[in-house]
Amino acid sequence: MRERLSRRDFLGGLAAAAALSAMPLAPAAASPTLRAQRLAWAGVRLQLDTATLFLDPLLNPDVWGAALEDPLIPVSVDKGDRYVLATHRHPDHCDPVAIRQALGANGTLLMAASAGSPFGGDFRTRLAPLYEPQVLGDFTATAVPAADGYGDVQVSWIVSGGGRRIIHCGDTLWHGAWWQIGRQYGPFDAAFLPINGAKFAWRKPVSDIHAVLTPEEAVAAAVVMGARQIVPIHYGVDGAEGYQELPDVEASLTRIAAKRGVGVEIRRPGEWLEWTPNR
Repeated sequence: MRERLSRRDFLGGLAAAAALSAMPLAPAAASPTLRAQRLAWAGVRLQLDTATLFLDPLLNPDVWGAALEDPLIPVSVDKGDRYVLATHRHPDHCDPVAIRQALGANGTLLMAASAGSPFGGDFRTRLAPLYEPQVLGDFTATAVPAADGYGDVQVSWIVSGGGRRIIHCGDTLWHGAWWQIGRQYGPFDAAFLPINGAKFAWRKPVSDIHAVLTPEEAVAAAVVMGARQIVPIHYGVDGAEGYQELPDVEASLTRIAAKRGVGVEIRRPGEWLEWTPNR
């Protein structure tokens, strides 16, 4: 037969439980914070504790010569895991000089499976099918569709880590996969989007059609995907033969984005991103 709990014992138990609940909890171990730095042209550096991931880094001064005003930001890494993701094989996005410096002896280059390895056995290369997540230490990277101005293989990269998710869109033009990307992977803390609306005259006959997102198209892509803010990339070339950008693209982007309620974070090469608070 169970003994009945006395009123005094019952009240004493309540007091002990209250005292325990008032004790401060041991602080949970803080998760590494993702940091994002804009590099030259379309390049981005993601830093997570001691792991480093680069997207489309550029160091070779011969790619654009004096036509690109951006300073070429070093991509050397002192320690930790290192990765490079290239959106496509064009030399301003897949620069062997920058890739070699970023990867050192033990890093890994990721390319779209359909693009193949551009450097033979020079680099440790992993080929990623579309929509298949690639675990890279504490980063996860997923290749999603993009559209190249010349019809070459190109992808955008979604990267998550440190409680953040970004998308980097190389030099894509407008396409119809934005809605699917947004439904499957959005919202995004930041979308690194090209904005210069470039027209190319290198292949004949000349189309005279924008082969890279314009500011208006970049804002539309951000809205469709659910990006909290746009970080503009891939602009600032002046005087390159056969290559023409839209003028005043930063001002155009800021004005159009404000009308549609999208944040814009303009960062110069070498500057680090300030995250928009999660809503």
